[in-house]
Amino acid sequence: MTSTLFSRITGTGSFLPPKLVTNDDLARDLATRGIETSDEWIFTRSGIRQRHFAEPDVTSSDLALQAARNALQAAGRRADEVDLIIVATSTPDMVFPSSAAILQHKLGVAGCAAFDVQAVCSGFIYALTVADSMVRTGSAKCALVVGAEVFSRILDFNDRSTCVLFGDGAGAVVLEASPEPGILASDLHADGSHVGILCVPGQVSGGQILGQPLLRMDGKAVFKLAVRVLEEAAQTTLRKAGKTEADIDWLVPHQANIRIMEGTARKLKLPLEKLIATVDQHGNTSAASVPLALDSAVRGGKIKKGHTVLLEGVGGGFTWGAVLLTM
Repeated sequence: MTSTLFSRITGTGSFLPPKLVTNDDLARDLATRGIETSDEWIFTRSGIRQRHFAEPDVTSSDLALQAARNALQAAGRRADEVDLIIVATSTPDMVFPSSAAILQHKLGVAGCAAFDVQAVCSGFIYALTVADSMVRTGSAKCALVVGAEVFSRILDFNDRSTCVLFGDGAGAVVLEASPEPGILASDLHADGSHVGILCVPGQVSGGQILGQPLLRMDGKAVFKLAVRVLEEAAQTTLRKAGKTEADIDWLVPHQANIRIMEGTARKLKLPLEKLIATVDQHGNTSAASVPLALDSAVRGGKIKKGHTVLLEGVGGGFTWGAVLLTM
């Protein structure tokens, strides 16, 4: 009789590019463009104190490589033991091939399935859910799931309402087949009718850029929608797993805005002490933010083996989702 197969995170890793940009640094740079802002203005609206920017020649796969190596080391696995690579990114190295295929080559391996997932800031939640499904069905035994972004490349530095919010980075997990439950439940959604509130409305055609290849966001609309759908996804995921809010040891949400994050925690009746918040340190790193925060909490000794963790993401598309897991 075939035993039930589950997937479980066995290692986490992350990487931030060395260039640190504080709110004061950014304010000075924007002042040269005639745009006024300050550390106080940015922090009170977002909870962000600093972010990291990659150098011009550094790609998403470069950041992913470092995060992947750290996750593999934590899991005690070699790259050649990985049989699935999924990279969540909205800022890939190229139009094609995928950053996952490029990462595979940089890891020095070949042969296993490798592809990208594009769900913007929900990307890691989507990628982790896909990997979990593939492990459960026996299509993979050891998956490398990465969120990696160089969002600094698509920011409009004449728009202070958006350029102060984002940063670059990568986070990764190793997800392995296990006889014991790890990923307990997940819930994914999208609503393309909201495409206009958060998008980069540009494309490449005939060697030219059509449209506007820089980020555009209606902050108030995103805030209002995000808090509602994150609570709904969380409640649905808990129901699927047969759990309640009281079973959550830690909430690791997309690190976009501290007010959205705290609002979600309150709706779930969770004390803020259970909220993992790293947005002050690296800003909004899109698909990288959840695994970055998760790795920070694991390595910082907060999240331990056996803890029940709720991961949440919401982003352009409009996409959103949640994953409940036991470490």
